Amino acid sequence: MNHLKFCPKCGEKTLIFDGEKKFSCSNCDFVMYQNCAAAVAVVIKCGDEIFLTKRNQNPRLGKLDLAGGFTDPKESAEETCYREIWEELGIEIDIKKLKFLKSFPNVYHYKEIDYNTLDLFFEYEVEEKIEVKKLELHEISETIWIKKSEINLEDIAFDSQKKFFETYL
Repeated sequence: MNHLKFCPKCGEKTLIFDGEKKFSCSNCDFVMYQNCAAAVAVVIKCGDEIFLTKRNQNPRLGKLDLAGGFTDPKESAEETCYREIWEELGIEIDIKKLKFLKSFPNVYHYKEIDYNTLDLFFEYEVEEKIEVKKLELHEISETIWIKKSEINLEDIAFDSQKKFFETYL
């Protein structure tokens, strides 16, 4: 955040970041808080197997990830789960079958900016392994089903997901 220097209100090079969450201007009364962004991750589960995606972009290109993404303004977490799974995989889910499990804080580093997120983890159980209708190739290179017992935390993309899997597995 240190590369943001100019105040959006007065235009002077007097913007100060407190290192955690607040920008303020030493020249005028401008203050802006950098709050957490909400994000969802969906554990699609069939028996003892979990559906994972392989990232096709940075951050963490090539690492394993859960389906999900950032919550849009005026969208519930459940609506985000539905939208993200539809956009990424072309699969419609029944949001009434989503089960909230846990949340963890995370830092999403993208294009030299750290975004503090609150990652909300949901479980979606299916009776048969899902078939991907379309794959959002700019985000995902492939999908895999993996037994819970075979998940290697070092292969998981994000710290919040590693922490989640430590408790989930």
